[in-house]
Amino acid sequence: MSIDVKICGLTRVEDIQACATLGARWVGLVFHPASPRFIDPHHAATLHAAIPTPAQGGPYRVGLFVKPSCEDILSLLQNVPLDILQLYTDEATALHIKHATGKEVWLARGVTHKEDLPHSSALDGYIIEAPAQAGDTRPGGLGRTFDWSLTKTWHAPAPWLLAGGLTPHNVAEAITTSKAPAVDVSSGVEERPGVKSAALIEAFIKNSQKGACSHHK
Repeated sequence: MSIDVKICGLTRVEDIQACATLGARWVGLVFHPASPRFIDPHHAATLHAAIPTPAQGGPYRVGLFVKPSCEDILSLLQNVPLDILQLYTDEATALHIKHATGKEVWLARGVTHKEDLPHSSALDGYIIEAPAQAGDTRPGGLGRTFDWSLTKTWHAPAPWLLAGGLTPHNVAEAITTSKAPAVDVSSGVEERPGVKSAALIEAFIKNSQKGACSHHK
C-alpha cells in the first residue's frame, strides 16, 4: 500500500511543478491572509495553470480557507478551479459550503484527546493535527505534532490526512504510529515560509512510502 501525500502552502511555480513531478497526490493553496503562504486568486490561477490537471494525471488542487463565507469561496472558484476545499470552521458551515459549491470538503480538526476525533460525518475528509494554542495568530498544526498513537485504533468516518509538524525525518515514524492513510506537510519541506525545497519534497514522499511499508508488516 502506498501513502498519499499533500504538499500545502505552495507559492512558486517551480515548487508546484516539483510536487507534480515527484508524485504528490494533492497540492495546497492557502487563501488565509494571516498566513505567510497566502496567495491571491490571480497568483493561484497562475500556479494552477503551471501543472497538469487531475484528468491529465496531475495532482488535485486543495484550497485552504479559515472561517470563510460561502460567497468568498464561490467568487474564488470562478478564477481557480479547485477540486477540494479544506476548511477551518464548524461542521455545519462546512456542510453548507459543500452543498453550495458542490465541491469535496475536508474539515481540519485539532486533536488533544481520543474524544476529539470525529466519529460520524457527512463530509468528505478530515485533516487531523495538533490543536490551536493560546497566542496562535492562525489555525493549523503550525509545525507542532500531537500524540500520533491517538489515531491508531480510530475507525475514521471519512478519509483523513495526518498533519502538523511532519518532516522527512519523522514522517515514516508518524505513519507507522498513527496508521494514517495520507499525510499533509507544509513547513516541513520549506527553506523558508512559502519557499519549498524540491529535495525535501522528494525525501518526504520517499520516506512516507517507507512508513507505509512498515505500517503493513
